[in-house]
Amino acid sequence: MKADRDDPQSFSREQCLALVASVSIGRVVYTDQALPAVVPMNFVLDGDEVVIHTGSGSTLAAAIRNAVVAFQVDDFDSDTTTGWSVTITGRARLVDGGEEATGLARLPLRPWVPTKNGQFIRIPARHVGGHRLGPCVLVPGGTQIQEVLRQPRSPGESVRARPGRGLQ
Repeated sequence: MKADRDDPQSFSREQCLALVASVSIGRVVYTDQALPAVVPMNFVLDGDEVVIHTGSGSTLAAAIRNAVVAFQVDDFDSDTTTGWSVTITGRARLVDGGEEATGLARLPLRPWVPTKNGQFIRIPARHVGGHRLGPCVLVPGGTQIQEVLRQPRSPGESVRARPGRGLQ
């Protein structure tokens, strides 16, 4: 997925991957018995692949084996009501062991629940999309106002919208 050129809030693939690399918790979104499921996971980004670690016999490992899944990460500042969200979509691949698993074991990734028979799972970033989150207002005609000035108004005072300049 490429950044939507018409949306000033969207990110390029490179920007998305840099944001993903800046956090350590995300959500695996998959289908479990024909129902949507979401599981928070710690992860690392290895190149352009998300790497997670789970128990070999876990429901998650069984459900996402060779399945197309989404991995979503975000960051949000509630004080400023700003943030971002990125979603990666790809076909999950269980790492069967060998040198690849040995290499992944060196990554700074520790499962939340200790397990004797852990399983690494790679999710390649086949499709990547992300955007900024923040205050904006849609005014008649579809104009999007990027900034909202939160100045107190006196009763009856009019508010004018100016694209790109917030509310005046």
